[in-house]
Amino acid sequence: MCAFNMATKTQVLSLYRMLLRESKQFPSYNYRTYALQRIKDAFRANRRIEDPKMVAKLAEEGHKTLALIKRQVKLRHTHLYTHTRIHTSSSWPFRLEPSLVSELISVYCYT
Repeated sequence: MCAFNMATKTQVLSLYRMLLRESKQFPSYNYRTYALQRIKDAFRANRRIEDPKMVAKLAEEGHKTLALIKRQVKLRHTHLYTHTRIHTSSSWPFRLEPSLVSELISVYCYT
């Protein structure tokens, strides 16, 4: 049981570090500080949970959040770059995945 707890603790700390590291990549100060604060608050609020099922559920939620942050950081960098030069269809520097296009539209058109 102790080995399970140590492995879980290591995995959770690794997830925490990955979330912080990825959140620091936001180009916008407001997004960056908001994400960092939310991550720290969430981990602080849940640090006393010892139920393995609940820890696994929260870790899965953390991995989903990490994937979301990675997508958003990628979109933010793409958005900043697209405003620095004029693009024609032949000069577009990125190939966006179809799933990112719909997210890009929802993020920048509805906020």
